Formats: sequence, structure tokens, C-alpha cells
Amino acid sequence: MATLLRSNGNLRVGTFRFWFVGQRWEWSDEVARMHGYEPGNVTPTTELLLAHKHPEDRRHVQELLDQALHSGGSFSSRHRFLDTAGREHTVLVVADRMEDDSGAVVGTEGYYVELTDTLDEARRDVLNQTLPDLFAARAAIEQAKGALMLVYGIEADQAFELLQWRSQQTNTKLRTLAERIVADFHTVQAPRGDLRRQFDHLLLTAHQRAR
Repeated sequence: MATLLRSNGNLRVGTFRFWFVGQRWEWSDEVARMHGYEPGNVTPTTELLLAHKHPEDRRHVQELLDQALHSGGSFSSRHRFLDTAGREHTVLVVADRMEDDSGAVVGTEGYYVELTDTLDEARRDVLNQTLPDLFAARAAIEQAKGALMLVYGIEADQAFELLQWRSQQTNTKLRTLAERIVADFHTVQAPRGDLRRQFDHLLLTAHQRAR
């Protein structure tokens, strides 16, 4: 998994891995920087992770981690944390199960997507001028955006940036990827608590089924 992934330079995205045995974490350089650390200067642990969480979100994240450990699922969430300087960050954690060569689930891996100040005002102006024509011609992109907004509770421009990031990272045309996500969305049939984890898997693997 690449250390740092970006969508046109607008999204800040970093990677992580979490092994269930020993509760061992691995952060990319970008995730370390999001938390206010220089790469290599800190060893991430569950205790450190939770210490950074916003007080109002800490219990929620702890429950998600406990659930992932007990069920062998993925650690997926939208929450806030405070960096070493006390600045508040809002992130979307998109993750899937991590398997060994035999197919056994050994952990969870995925991406931290920074939602804080995703787009500056100038970028918003450009998007507002150019996206209406694009969306009018590409209904699938609008529908895929709507799915991301519903599942992750994010804004329209953030949903588009997330789609664009996956398109570029997987070298899949944006429209093709959106059509695959829309086509697969009906297969996500899960209780509310499981919806995000199943959709994470759909989003991270849609390019493999796109034609």
C-alpha cells in the first residue's frame, strides 16, 4: 500500500494497517503528520491512537476497535482527533479486512481521508463552475456521490473528491468506477452498524469489477 495517495492534490490521504494479534499499528508518513508527528518519531499504539481522539468521539472509536477485534472485521469510522498542537481534524477512515496468504483475517487496513478544509474557496469556485455540466452528463457520478454522502455523512464536494481519488489511484475512469459502485450498491444489505464496513469493501474493490 502506497505511503501517500492524493486526489489531484486536494485530498490528504494516508494509509494504515492494524494487526489484531498484538494490536500492532502501522501508519504511513502522512497519517503520522496528520497527528503532528514527524515520520519515524513515534510508534503508533492503540493507547496513542485513543489519546488523540476528540473526547466526544473517543468512546465511539474504542467501541469500533473492540468490535473489529472480536468480529475480525474492519476498522471504519468518521471521527475527530486532536493533533499534538491541539488542532482538530475530521477524518474518514475507509478500510477493509487484511488477510494472510491462506485467506485468514489477520487485521484491517485502509486509508485516513482528511476532511478538514478539503477545498479552499478558490477551488470551490472552480468546482461550482465546472461540475454542473459534468454531472448533468454523468448521472452515475451523481448517484455514486449520493451513496457516499449517505453512507459516510459527507458533503457533495467531498464525495466527488473521494470518487476522484479512487479513480486515479486504481487507474479507472471516473464514470466507469461510479457506474460499478451504483450497480453494486444493491448488494449491500446489512444492519445499520454493518453498512459502512460493507460499503468500504465495495468502494475499495469496485475497480476490480469495472469494465
